[in-house]
Amino acid sequence: MDAIPGKLIAVEGLDGSGKSTQIHLLHQWLRGLGCKVFFSEWNSSEMVKGATRKGKKKQLLTPTTFSLIHATDFADRYERQILPMLKGGYIVLCDRYMFTAFARDGVRGCDPAWLRELYGFVRKPDITYYFRLPLETALGRILEGRPQLKFFEAGMDIGLSADIFESFRLFQGKVKEHYDRLADEYGFTVVDATLRIPEQQAVVRRIFQERIDLARFRQRVQQ
Repeated sequence: MDAIPGKLIAVEGLDGSGKSTQIHLLHQWLRGLGCKVFFSEWNSSEMVKGATRKGKKKQLLTPTTFSLIHATDFADRYERQILPMLKGGYIVLCDRYMFTAFARDGVRGCDPAWLRELYGFVRKPDITYYFRLPLETALGRILEGRPQLKFFEAGMDIGLSADIFESFRLFQGKVKEHYDRLADEYGFTVVDATLRIPEQQAVVRRIFQERIDLARFRQRVQQ
C-alpha cells in the first residue's frame, strides 16, 4: 500500500497557455463529485510574499536569489500544505510545480543539476499536464489582455533585449524550449492548448479518470 494515499496533480505551461483555467475547472469538477481535494498555487506562501514583492519592485533579485526565494516559497507550502494533505488522503492540485523553476530559472542561467538538487525533497506528481501551444499564440493571449508587462515577467533582468516586448518574446521562447525538454525527461501528459476550453477539459478529465481511482477520494455523506 502507498505510504502516502493522496494523489498529486500539477499543471505546467507558458503564460497564456490556459493551464490555470483548466486546473480550476478540474478543481470544481472534483468538488462537485464530493472528492477530497486541495488546491495550491505557485508563489503564494504568506511567509515570503513580502520579500518577493519588495525584491521585484526594487529590481534587486539576481537569478540565484530569485530562484532561492521561489524555492523557499515552495518548500513552505509543500511542508505546511501539500504533503500533509497528501498524507491525509487528498487529491492535491498544483497550479505550477517545481518544473516552473526548472524552466524559468534554467533560462536565467541557474545550473540544471543545482535546481534539481534544490527541489530534491519534492514528490513527483502522479500526473503533470503540460498545456502546449505555439509561442506566438501564447504571446498573443498575454499581450491582448495586459496593458503592460512586468520587469521580471519579461525577463528584462537577463538582458535579452532593451525592448520589454521583445525581451518577453525571447524569454518565453527559451522557457518553451526548456518545457519541451522537461516533457520528455519527466513524462509530462501533453494537452493541445489550442483546443477550445471545454475540449481541453474533456481531455483532462478523461486522462484523470483513467489514472486515478476517484472512488477512493469521495467523502462519505453523513447520515
